[in-house]
Amino acid sequence: MLEAKNIHKVYHDGKRELAVLRGVSLRIEEGALVAIVGPSGAGKSTLLHILGGLDIPTQGEILLRGKNIYNLSDTELSRIRNEKIGFVFQFYHLLGEFTVLENVLMPALIGSKLQAPSLKLQERALELLNTVGLSERVTHLPNQLSGGEKQRVAICRGLINKPGLLFCDEPTGNLDSQSGEEIIALIKQITRENKMTVVLVTHNAELAKLTDKVYQLRDGVLVN
Repeated sequence: MLEAKNIHKVYHDGKRELAVLRGVSLRIEEGALVAIVGPSGAGKSTLLHILGGLDIPTQGEILLRGKNIYNLSDTELSRIRNEKIGFVFQFYHLLGEFTVLENVLMPALIGSKLQAPSLKLQERALELLNTVGLSERVTHLPNQLSGGEKQRVAICRGLINKPGLLFCDEPTGNLDSQSGEEIIALIKQITRENKMTVVLVTHNAELAKLTDKVYQLRDGVLVN
């Protein structure tokens, strides 16, 4: 279970303050597929980054199974991000000099400090890529893939360590409507099979309807 309590985020630009989040509280049950929607600039990505331990709130708590993650040391928080949380971003963030298979394996190699992937890890990566229809692309580089294929690789990378939580920041933002619907359906399928909790940020209200629960964020606050 993931809970945000009275989250504020203020950025400073010289003497000017910009309040991006203003007292956001929400509760996400284990196994739920949740969407956070709102217009550009509403604070959606900032909230997602704070929920996932990527950005520190100015005020408030993020409780993961009752423990405030921002009371942890940097080392402990990094370990949780690597082992317990998967991330999928709008711009994929694939490493251009590595193959599809190597990109998927990267979080597992970082977490285990292995010099090379074990056979078991490789088998898991190949299984994930087969699940998303990319078994013929394992040796390709990112610049040889379509946008939809890149996002499928990013999803596999986010799942390689079998996280309990998956955060998706505008995962369909760079895709056409058909590819976007396919990616959402894929996320639903894989996460249901693995009994994961998913938090999806999107500006697309139609895609958000495919989730279990929708939170509306506007001007830094949740609205009904």
